[in-house]
Amino acid sequence: MTTTSFPNVTLSTTANVYFDGKCVSHGFTLPDGTKKSAGVILPSSLVFNTGAAEIMECVAGSCEYKLAGSEAWVKSSAGEQFSVPANSKFDIRCSEPYHYICHFA
Repeated sequence: MTTTSFPNVTLSTTANVYFDGKCVSHGFTLPDGTKKSAGVILPSSLVFNTGAAEIMECVAGSCEYKLAGSEAWVKSSAGEQFSVPANSKFDIRCSEPYHYICHFA
């Protein structure tokens, strides 16, 4: 099931812009203090480093990702998610806009 909204959030109105605008997101905080971000990755091939563990939820579009230490590319489409360990990295490639929610673990 794809998340469509979060009620009663505090949204950061300043965008996080990465990779020369190929990835843009906004951070937000839920009433219980949980932090997340929602954004879009435009068609590109990128490498992200993680501090905290993350769950990447696809809400529209699709991507292929490869976790650190793996040689396998895996497709993720709307309604699907993948987990990335803390202090790691992942490669992501998109041929269409990939809309996501990043759930920090």
